[in-house]
Amino acid sequence: MQDKPIDKDEILNELEQIHNLDYKYSDGRILGSMCTEAHPFAKEVYCKFLDTNLGDPGLFKGTKIIEDKVIKSIGKLLSLDDAYGNIVTGGTEANLMAVRAARNHARKYKGITNGEIIIPESAHFSFKKAADMLNLKIVEAKLDENYKIDVDALKQVISDKTVAIVAIAGTTELGLIDPIEEISEIAFENNIYFHVDAAFGGFSIPFLKKLGYDLPVFDFSLPGVCSITVDPHKMGLAPIPAGGIIFRKEEYLEVMAVDSPYLTVKTQSTIVGTRLGASAVATYAIMKYFGRQGYCKLADNMMQNTYFFESQLRKIGYEVICKPELNIVAFNHPQMDTDLLASKLEEKNWKVSVAKCPKAIRIVLMNHIKKNHLKELLEDLKEIF
Repeated sequence: MQDKPIDKDEILNELEQIHNLDYKYSDGRILGSMCTEAHPFAKEVYCKFLDTNLGDPGLFKGTKIIEDKVIKSIGKLLSLDDAYGNIVTGGTEANLMAVRAARNHARKYKGITNGEIIIPESAHFSFKKAADMLNLKIVEAKLDENYKIDVDALKQVISDKTVAIVAIAGTTELGLIDPIEEISEIAFENNIYFHVDAAFGGFSIPFLKKLGYDLPVFDFSLPGVCSITVDPHKMGLAPIPAGGIIFRKEEYLEVMAVDSPYLTVKTQSTIVGTRLGASAVATYAIMKYFGRQGYCKLADNMMQNTYFFESQLRKIGYEVICKPELNIVAFNHPQMDTDLLASKLEEKNWKVSVAKCPKAIRIVLMNHIKKNHLKELLEDLKEIF
C-alpha cells in the first residue's frame, strides 16, 4: 500500500485495464462455465444491499425476512411447502452444509462416529472437500453405461457406516440426471439421509418439466430426499455468489447449530459467519421479475440451442457422447485426441473445458451463448475437422 491517497479516476483506469484481461460472457466465447452474466436488474438490487449481513440477522431483520421468503419460494419450486435453508456462496458450500447435516444427524440419532458418504463417480469435487473437512470416508458408486449411478452397485456399497447417499440432478460433466426416484426409495427404506446435488439442474428442470420435457423426478415430492442444492447464480441469473441449500426438516439445521452468544441470534448453522444479504435479496428480486413463465422461456431457449448444436455436430461428423438431458453437450473428434482438439479450439479463442468421465470436449449452453455464437463455433469445428 502506498503512503498517499490515489485519485479515484486513476484507480478506475488501472482497474479497467486489468479487467480487460478477463473474458466477457457477452462475447460468447466462454463455453465451459456453469455460470453466466447476472441479469442487470439483479445486479441493481444486489448493490443496494451490499452492507447487509445475514450472519447477524437481528440487525438486518428485513433482509432476513427476504431470505426466508426466497427459501420458501425455491422450496415450493422443488415441491416442498415448508422449506428450511439458506442462500450461501454456491454449490460447494451448500453441499458441505448438506453433508455436515447428514453426519451430525447420524452421529446424534444413530451413534455413527466414523461415517461414510456414498457418491457417484460423476459427483462434483465439492464432496471430496466435504469428506476431507468432516472426516468422512468417500465410497464411490459406479456408473452404468449411460453415465448415471448404477443402482445395483449403489445397493452393494451401503453399510452400517453410511451417513448419506448423494445423487446428481445435472452432472457437472454431462448434465445428466441420476435415477433419483429409485435411489430415494433405497434411502427411505434404509433410513439414510439422501442429498440431491441439483446445483446445475435445479433452476431449469422444474421449468422444463412444466413445458412438457420428459425429465425424471428429482425433488422433495420423493419422500427419501432430505436436502437439495440449487444455485440461483447459474440458470437463475442471480449475481455470484448465490447458492441455495434447501432442507426438508428444520432439525437438519438444528443438528449443525453452534452457539453464537455475541450476535443478535444465539445459534448459527451456516458454515460462514458474516454472510452477505445482497445475494439472497437479488435472488428474491430476479425470481419475482421472471416468474415461472420467464424462467420457462429461458430454459426452453437454452435447450433449443443445445439440440441445435448437438444435431449440427453430428452432421459435421463429431461423436456426441450422449443425448443431452440438460444444456450440456460433450463430444469428441472421431480420430483426434481430445486434448489436441481442445488446444485447437483454444487457438481460435474458444474457452472450452475437458470432461474426464468420459474424456470429451464439454460445452455448457448457458444464457450468454446465442445461436450466432454457436454457428461461429461450428464453422471453426468444420475447419478443424
